[in-house]
Amino acid sequence: MSVKKEEIRENKPLRLVIKIGRHVFPSDLDSKIISVYAELFCKLRAEGHRIVVVTGGGGEARRYISIVRELGGSEFACDLLGIDVSRINAKLLITKLGDEAFPEPPSSLGELRKAFDGGKIIVIGGLQPGQSTNAVAALAAEAIRADLFINTTDVEGVYTANPKVDINAKKLDVIETDELLKQSLMGELHAGSYELFDPIAIKIVERSQIPTRIINGLKPENVIRVVKGEAVGTLVKPS
Repeated sequence: MSVKKEEIRENKPLRLVIKIGRHVFPSDLDSKIISVYAELFCKLRAEGHRIVVVTGGGGEARRYISIVRELGGSEFACDLLGIDVSRINAKLLITKLGDEAFPEPPSSLGELRKAFDGGKIIVIGGLQPGQSTNAVAALAAEAIRADLFINTTDVEGVYTANPKVDINAKKLDVIETDELLKQSLMGELHAGSYELFDPIAIKIVERSQIPTRIINGLKPENVIRVVKGEAVGTLVKPS
């Protein structure tokens, strides 16, 4: 896709919230992809951008959640475990970022705002049961008045159907939040099953008019392209 001139931003620092998940933290963790993303975030910070990274629980959280269900645990218990794993993933990324990052994942949005004022890269995991890390990312974007919210996934963007099972699915360049909400409500909302965006995240993006793009995070360079203003992935447009 060609770059639209009107989407190229001036070289000014942005407040960024970037959500990363299963493609960075699969069940068989690999330090290489974590390192690639850490270097990418350091590069963005060196350019003057202010960054909050939200880490999902990834494949490991889903594995543990499945076992909790087999043991008869509640969805509440599943959520708590998923939060724990997402915070461990945050600490893995912080380890690689070193002095570039705030040393601990904030445990509340209040802590996030205070840490953000220090200018370091903030890495945060889950916060509370019943709330996906996509919702945490949207709330973080709202809290810091982000210029851009980037949600990375393992597909190219939002499609008319699940592209992993429907070869006729078409990628959408733009989708309004009300249509994205309809898609979200057709999926499961159990712990660990949130795909792309859940309803809470969508409504937060809508109410705060947060500029949002859903992109393929298996190609880390897509993050840089979006920050530069390229029309990568799918633009989520508040209804």
